[in-house]
Amino acid sequence: MNTEALHAFALVAEHGRFQDAADELGITQQAVSKRIAALEQRLGVPLFTRGRHRAELTVDGQAFLPHAKAVLLAAEAAVRSVQPTGRALRVDVLGRRVAANALVIDFHTRHPDIRIDVITVSDIKAAFHALLGGSIDATFRYIRDPDALPGGIEHRRVYDEPLDLLVGPRHPLAKSPGVRLSDLADHRIWIPGIVAGSEWGDYYVAMAEEFGLHIDSTGPNFGVEHLLDTIADSPTLATTFGARTRIAWLTGHGLRRVPIRHPTPVYPWSLAWHTVNRHPDLDELRDHLSNLREPTGRPGTWTPSSGPGPARTGERTKTHPE
Repeated sequence: MNTEALHAFALVAEHGRFQDAADELGITQQAVSKRIAALEQRLGVPLFTRGRHRAELTVDGQAFLPHAKAVLLAAEAAVRSVQPTGRALRVDVLGRRVAANALVIDFHTRHPDIRIDVITVSDIKAAFHALLGGSIDATFRYIRDPDALPGGIEHRRVYDEPLDLLVGPRHPLAKSPGVRLSDLADHRIWIPGIVAGSEWGDYYVAMAEEFGLHIDSTGPNFGVEHLLDTIADSPTLATTFGARTRIAWLTGHGLRRVPIRHPTPVYPWSLAWHTVNRHPDLDELRDHLSNLREPTGRPGTWTPSSGPGPARTGERTKTHPE
């Protein structure tokens, strides 16, 4: 169905004159007549009775008019959906519980007038493909090797999320005010569902190798509630959670968050985007993240070193001796 013909038909129906429709469209009356004739041929019915001074809708024309207008409105909405000024800012946060989602909530709180569509893409390659294809405007990721980014993608490290140890009430560290990262080598840290080769998988591999930790990823991942139940009942298992990871547990669990210190492991969140993206609200998001109070690369923290490979020696910035 030719939308130009539908537009001409709707204008003739509104004005009652082919010339008035032609003037509004900026084309000749003959061009309008050709569009209406082609539409009538396509439908197999006459849409107007032509008089000397006016064109009146036929019964078929009256029946067709609301549908033609609906098609035109749908076509306009389809165009607006892919125009930066006409659609919501589409942001991938990896998961609904993680810090990236909390950062977007903060942004929405500060800018409630900006429309946002929150997307979750678990695979980093799929997220970059979505950036390049334009189906998302930005993605929050841990970018281990900036030199390996696809062409056209830029990123900015925006937030270092401290990790805490989470233990049950019978765990030896339950009453500890804090624990050194290297001291966790004597404890079993259970993080089920780590995907080998994923960005968070590489992060934990690097941390385990540098500090001699036993990070156990075995067993099916039944979700965070099952993980919390298991940790709460175990005197030996521990796990880690980011400071802004959204979790809630039953009062009877008695779970404890134990700060990890000297150094504190932080998960380095970056925002990535396509360089050709012109969505007007993308700059607002970048500016908001640049003004976060929590600086990146703080003294006394640890992140894996940058570069290729699943496990390289981590970089540390220290203010305390080991």
